[in-house]
Amino acid sequence: MLSFLFFLFFLIPLCGFSFSWWLISSLLFVVVFIYMFFFPYFFCWGSLGVSLGCDVISYGLILLSFWICVLMILASESVNRSGYFSGLFLFFVLFLMITLYLAFSSINLLSFYVFFESSLIPTLFLILGWGYQPERVQAGIYLLFYTLLASLPLLIGILFVYYSLGTLCLFLFFNSLVSSSWIFYVCMVLAFLVSMPMFLVHLWLPSAHVEAPVSGSMILAGVLLKLGGYGLFRVFPLLISGFFGLSFVWVIISLVGGIFVSLYCMRQTDLKSLIAYSSVAHMGLVIGGIMIFNYWGACSSFALMIAHGLCSSGLFCLSNISYERLGSRSLLINKGLMGFMPSMTMWWFLLSSCNMAAPPSLNLLGEIGLLSGLVSWSWLLMFVLVFVSFFSAAYSVYMYSYSQHGSFFSGIYSCSLGYSREFLLLFMHWFPLNFIILKVDVAVFWL
Repeated sequence: MLSFLFFLFFLIPLCGFSFSWWLISSLLFVVVFIYMFFFPYFFCWGSLGVSLGCDVISYGLILLSFWICVLMILASESVNRSGYFSGLFLFFVLFLMITLYLAFSSINLLSFYVFFESSLIPTLFLILGWGYQPERVQAGIYLLFYTLLASLPLLIGILFVYYSLGTLCLFLFFNSLVSSSWIFYVCMVLAFLVSMPMFLVHLWLPSAHVEAPVSGSMILAGVLLKLGGYGLFRVFPLLISGFFGLSFVWVIISLVGGIFVSLYCMRQTDLKSLIAYSSVAHMGLVIGGIMIFNYWGACSSFALMIAHGLCSSGLFCLSNISYERLGSRSLLINKGLMGFMPSMTMWWFLLSSCNMAAPPSLNLLGEIGLLSGLVSWSWLLMFVLVFVSFFSAAYSVYMYSYSQHGSFFSGIYSCSLGYSREFLLLFMHWFPLNFIILKVDVAVFWL
């Protein structure tokens, strides 16, 4: 565990050199492929160091963090070409990678909280420093206020857990009832629900995505939303014995909210905003799966988190590729691209089909498992899930057909059809998303 951490720390001094961009991205690719050989085949905590450990959930999300951070550097070639503080950009990416690694490998609840909050700092600097519009300041304030305001009750809840149990070790929490107060329950889950985000507390996400550079959008959608789901997995041993009856509140809010957000996606004309709202709809399913406390719900939520991290990050890359050429995110301008960039149309189709959970993507596996788990918990949810699944497919088809078909915008003249770097970037999103399903037990059957 510590060897990878020290490697990341020793990459930081390289950020100041002119050759650092390709050197650091190449070394990070090597680290990712080495880390793949460290899969924990035992389904309990292992690789224990000083307050650091790893189980299957931690391993999957750390690997996803490494993968997305490497692809962030690959996607941000414009920062390197322009020379706009590229060394500082690499520093924030490495800082973010270190905080995510420490957050996912912490076995102490307080240290997890510290690194959970620390991951906001480099994300905020990426949005403020390399965002496109002046409104990025307002988006950064939204991000800070929503997440920090919800996190203060979590800190109070963590201190209360330590006062009651005398320990904050995550693997000692199993079936421990700390308090039967609903206030304690809300304190422990609210910060994670805002981070995911759940419907009604999701307003910070679209503004942050729209104003963030492509790297900020990729890490927000790919990993930072998953910190909320990971936190719920870790605190639920404290809550499962006393608060099972309150689960239906979160399940109903997240699933009904998923329908409303999906309908709102059908009215979007901004590409990044559409993809951001689709993340809220997908995370609603994940929240429902985690909250029902059963086997299929937990396993499938983890699978859908991994799948959504790869799929939404790839879609943000595609929207940025169009934005770099056309200078707009509007669907009124980004239309008819099949006649303009035919090679990119294939990638739009592949990633849009993954977004609507078409086979053989990992999204399909996660959604089928979540539908089974939620219907087994309450058959009445079947009527809600029908609309969630239908509208999820509908806005994906809307996004693909509106952007790729029809006549292209008359103000467009000529541009590059696509660089090998961009095709590699999109392939690196699509390939694991569709081939993890060949090794299903890694993604799902791990409990």
